[in-house]
Amino acid sequence: MAHRAGNHLADLHAAVHAGAELVEADVRLYRRRLELRHLKSAGPIPIFWDRWEVAAPWYSRPVLGELLAAADEATELMLDLKGPRRRLGELVAAALQPYLGHRRVTVCARWPRLLEPFTGLPVRRVHSVGTRRQLARLLERAHGEPLDGVSIHAGLLDEGVVRQLRAVARTVMTWPVNTPERARELVAIGVQGLISDSVDAIAPALAADGRA
Repeated sequence: MAHRAGNHLADLHAAVHAGAELVEADVRLYRRRLELRHLKSAGPIPIFWDRWEVAAPWYSRPVLGELLAAADEATELMLDLKGPRRRLGELVAAALQPYLGHRRVTVCARWPRLLEPFTGLPVRRVHSVGTRRQLARLLERAHGEPLDGVSIHAGLLDEGVVRQLRAVARTVMTWPVNTPERARELVAIGVQGLISDSVDAIAPALAADGRA
């Protein structure tokens, strides 16, 4: 899976050409627009930032509709919904309606309420886990029908954690995975999906091993 490659349309086709089976994009609701960006906004101030990056308010920010129109139907998109507002999930579900049944789509969120609008739709719903507390909460509330998937930070994984997750979810994926060595380690303990900034290095290595 190509990490954040859907945030910039120029990266989309390069990721697919490199061997990515799924392209991730971060979706944020900002001033009624479904923007594609990992950067956060500084509230009402039009400045966008992350830990190591700050962008001016005039930098280009594509929207979800542009990605859906540009992506080939054979390319599965994973839309990582950023922020706690259920409204984001509702708007993304509405934007996807014309494409459902024609292409595969995964939606991912840290807050379960954002995934609720996709109930009953032909969309894979993935729960994002970035801390041990979030992992504990997920395992506590997981019961009954298995979850479609879990996306978890690689630093939280070992063989036992993967075993627990595979007992409650159909697919376990992880990020960041940027070296062939780390990719092989994670596949060996049962991880099924690797989210990488270096698909062009990871995919050929796993294919050579017969693992992709």
